[in-house]
Amino acid sequence: MRVLLCLLALVLLGCQSDSTDPSPAAAADDDATTTFRQLLADYQEGRLQLNPLEATFLGDDRYNDRLPNMLSQDYREESRTFYQDYLAKLLRTDRSSLSPTDQVSYDVLKWDLNIALQGADFATELLPLDQFDSPHLMIGQLASGQSAQPLRTVEDYENWLLRLEDFAVMMDTARVNMQRGLARGYMLPRPLAEKLLPQLESLADEPLEDHLFYSPVAMMDSLGADDRERLTQDYKRMVGQRIIPLFVDLAAYVRNEYLPQARSSSGIDAIPDGAAYYNYLIKLYTTTEMGADEIHQLGLREVARLRNEMESVKAEVGFDGDLKDFFDHVRNRQELMPFTDPEEVIANFESIYTRMQPQLEVLFNKVPRTPFEVRRTESFREASASAEYNPGSQDGTRPGIFYVPIPDVEAYNVFSDEDLFLHEAIPGHHYQISLTLENEDLPAFRRNLWYSAYGEGWALYCESLGRELGLYEDPYQYFGMLSAEMHRAIRLVVDTGLHSKGWSRERAIQYSLDNEAESEASIVSEIERYMAIPGQALSYKVGQLKIRELRARAEEQLGDDFDIKAFHDLVLEGGCLPLAVLETKVDGWIQAAK
Repeated sequence: MRVLLCLLALVLLGCQSDSTDPSPAAAADDDATTTFRQLLADYQEGRLQLNPLEATFLGDDRYNDRLPNMLSQDYREESRTFYQDYLAKLLRTDRSSLSPTDQVSYDVLKWDLNIALQGADFATELLPLDQFDSPHLMIGQLASGQSAQPLRTVEDYENWLLRLEDFAVMMDTARVNMQRGLARGYMLPRPLAEKLLPQLESLADEPLEDHLFYSPVAMMDSLGADDRERLTQDYKRMVGQRIIPLFVDLAAYVRNEYLPQARSSSGIDAIPDGAAYYNYLIKLYTTTEMGADEIHQLGLREVARLRNEMESVKAEVGFDGDLKDFFDHVRNRQELMPFTDPEEVIANFESIYTRMQPQLEVLFNKVPRTPFEVRRTESFREASASAEYNPGSQDGTRPGIFYVPIPDVEAYNVFSDEDLFLHEAIPGHHYQISLTLENEDLPAFRRNLWYSAYGEGWALYCESLGRELGLYEDPYQYFGMLSAEMHRAIRLVVDTGLHSKGWSRERAIQYSLDNEAESEASIVSEIERYMAIPGQALSYKVGQLKIRELRARAEEQLGDDFDIKAFHDLVLEGGCLPLAVLETKVDGWIQAAK
């Protein structure tokens, strides 16, 4: 996920002083607070104008007709200037004059601006498309009419046509940038280009009436006849004369020119400035100063620890054979592949939620108001997709959605479903993101931040709560939890291996096969995901270990006074934070509780 999400708030609420001291010093502090909060409001508004898709996902419809060309040099220069200007404004603020809550906002904004400016130094626009995280995939989701882009009114349909034209311009730039990238040594690894091609080909397919981007036409029943006829013709022209030809040409380019020149190396360190870029990505995704070697060694230690726990489960179920044999047993056990209809997979996740609900109130004080649904991943991206969570809107009109890919229902293995639900859905991403969006005491920009170490670290931490929530009674489901944690530990090893130690895709795949029970097809998809978005996979385990460390610290120091619900409230209440800021918050809470 990466994914990044909050509703614009024009009135920002923070911790107010109880003092009514009318002294000049107090008045100056009030002025500083007012100025600072206006800075936060202006920053958030500027970010939404720079990133109108973000506004759409927040339920802010003001920019639904826009999609700036984020692959162009003009946009990159505009973004850099924006972050530089706000950093200069922030540094003119006297941090000591702010309340504790506003000081946290100051620290978070400073980190956010600095990391954005560091990223601006790298030529990421020369790798514009991949099979996992690309504009064509995001816009494809929106085009389905089942995602964040509203398609209810005449204005909505017109906005989407305008946004589609901007998207077509961006994709034209993507092709130009790919050509520039080839000339300068920036290109995808060949396996990723091979997975990208069928995605583009599927969007080049006719007939028009069956095209994904034409699907909004089927949703126009509520419109008047004249508007429906006019818009239908507009969509026919846009999809038939602009979108389909664009993808026909782009697919041909990738097939005939790009793919033959794709690189044989697997790691990002093979591109120009790749090693420095990977170091930046480690910092971006973990919010720490950890290095690749340190993370690699941490991963090796965690893999060894988890193998020992897996051995215990293997013994519990009475399996004869080594751990690798047990992985094959779990992968192929027919009792763990019971479904013949994709709806049965969805129903199984809903039953998990029902079973755990009575225990949620034991661990959590606060429950999101945002609705929640489980859905099957759309067919056009299902083959390459992982399970994921898409946040709802703050006003509750769009639910949080847990997407589950089911490309082959008869091969769908349930052994990790309980664990997966805890991570992607409840109390993982749905609680975390929804409670942040709903927290009107946070300034708007903090309700919209996503730091992967915190966000994914929290979700992985939630996987360990299964027994406290009445799950993992079946040893195979508990093994699923261990397998998922092992999966994240392996990521520390293979991501750093691929991008800093010269590992090949095949070596990373084999290391995963040797140490976890995921299917080979799933492992291949995961390794190629790490190749497409280097560093992101490091965030899960780094964040989880920090949150577990902080809970253990609080339990040890507070003893019988430790309140698990209060701890969870504390971790969730401030939204996404860099890990060092979170640690400072928890340490302060412990001292206050003493």
